Amino acid sequence: MLNIVLDNEIVLGLLSKSSNDTQHCFVRLQKSPIRFWLPCCLLSFLETQLRSANYHSLTTLLNTQEVELLSSLAAHWHEIPTDCAHKTQALMSLDAATLPGATIIWTTDPNFVSIHPDIEWGDHEFVYSMLAQYEDEPLLVDLVSQQLQLRPHIEKRIFNVLKHGQYLAGQEVKQLEKELSAYVGTSHCFTTANSTDALLIALMAIGVQAGNEVIVSPFNTMASAEIIALLGARPVFVDIDPHTYNLNPQQLEAVINHKTRAIIASNLYGQCADFNSINDIAKQHGLVVIEDATQSFGATYHGLKSGQLATISYTSFAPFQTLGTYGEGGACFTNNEELAARIQQLRQHQEDNTLIGLNSHLNTLQASLLLAKLVAFPTELEDRLEVAQIYNQLLAEVSSVRIPQIASHNTSVYTHYTIAVTNRNQLQQTLQQRDNIPSTRYYSTPLHLQPAFAYLQYQAGSFPVAEQASQQVLNLPMHPYLLEEMQTQIVMLIKSGW
Repeated sequence: MLNIVLDNEIVLGLLSKSSNDTQHCFVRLQKSPIRFWLPCCLLSFLETQLRSANYHSLTTLLNTQEVELLSSLAAHWHEIPTDCAHKTQALMSLDAATLPGATIIWTTDPNFVSIHPDIEWGDHEFVYSMLAQYEDEPLLVDLVSQQLQLRPHIEKRIFNVLKHGQYLAGQEVKQLEKELSAYVGTSHCFTTANSTDALLIALMAIGVQAGNEVIVSPFNTMASAEIIALLGARPVFVDIDPHTYNLNPQQLEAVINHKTRAIIASNLYGQCADFNSINDIAKQHGLVVIEDATQSFGATYHGLKSGQLATISYTSFAPFQTLGTYGEGGACFTNNEELAARIQQLRQHQEDNTLIGLNSHLNTLQASLLLAKLVAFPTELEDRLEVAQIYNQLLAEVSSVRIPQIASHNTSVYTHYTIAVTNRNQLQQTLQQRDNIPSTRYYSTPLHLQPAFAYLQYQAGSFPVAEQASQQVLNLPMHPYLLEEMQTQIVMLIKSGW
């Protein structure tokens, strides 16, 4: 994505009622992955010029959604040299430099002044030449495009927090918890500093302690088993379903005993585990089920949203999740009033607490960011599904690749687009070396074979499905802004036989 900041003469040319070269160039440029920006520092000048009957109004350009307003920061004015003869142009260059990614200024002024070393400028021929240099590269998670899309909303939210100054437990935190609870469909939502804290609080809320056992998948993040161990309990692993990579309910009965306290069911790669089966088994044995909705936030299971499928659910708002902050964040969800009261105590220090807990809160700035992103979240989920469907179509006839298998009762948010191939490492190396295409392989060493859990005395072969998956799965670039042209390039390379 290339950012193009429009100088005043370019704006006037675009709004002119007479056809001109600038308008023709703009139409041509709109066919490329470009985002256009109108600097706020030019608005007063432009409003004066546009009073003429020869121009359309400024709203004509801004209402097309092809052009965004670029905020001007007060701090930038102090960075302009006192002897600078073109302070507005200098300010434009500094404001332009706040945009993530490649940014240039489109101007007809041959003597334009840019005082930021990263910001170049020029006419339409210069813009065409620069566009060729900034062809999109595939990204596993494209946070830049998302930020640019939501930038005005994000800025407004952030500055509102700076205005009221309630950086902890501000009104945005309460509003976010209310909106998340409504979105998921639970009575209670409690945000936390991160997802690890959310899991810790969930386990503490149900009373997990030393000597207990908690069932969890070995094909998972370290945190899922680490937190169990930190409480003095024992992680007990159960193999996964070969199609969804989620916990296999058919394996549960064999490991449940009088020490078992809970089952953690993680929803991997965007779709939910089989919670009807898991919950039924847990109910028969008096166990609590905890849903790990970290990778499935927004997905559904039999029409129910992820986050309400167990006694307690938790999720992550890390930047690379489907709904992410610009830092760490997490949340717990529950419909159980007694557990809600315990979670509330466990996540904060208060003199009248009856439980020993910890201090874990989502700060107000991160909450404000999530509120801005939550508005666009449903649309992004639709775009993710479209990207996944394109992958599915392109890979349908590649016999060496197994595409994601989504259960008929599930919808997936495709946090990752995960394929399985027998020569995974070779494919990953080829993608990177030949076309600089990034990919990731999560859980390459299952938890039962990690050195930290050697004391559990599991052996290689204990969980064959998880071990096979750890050697075969590969995550391709996946995000709502991925272009079909890039997907085609990726799949063509896979089809080439590497």
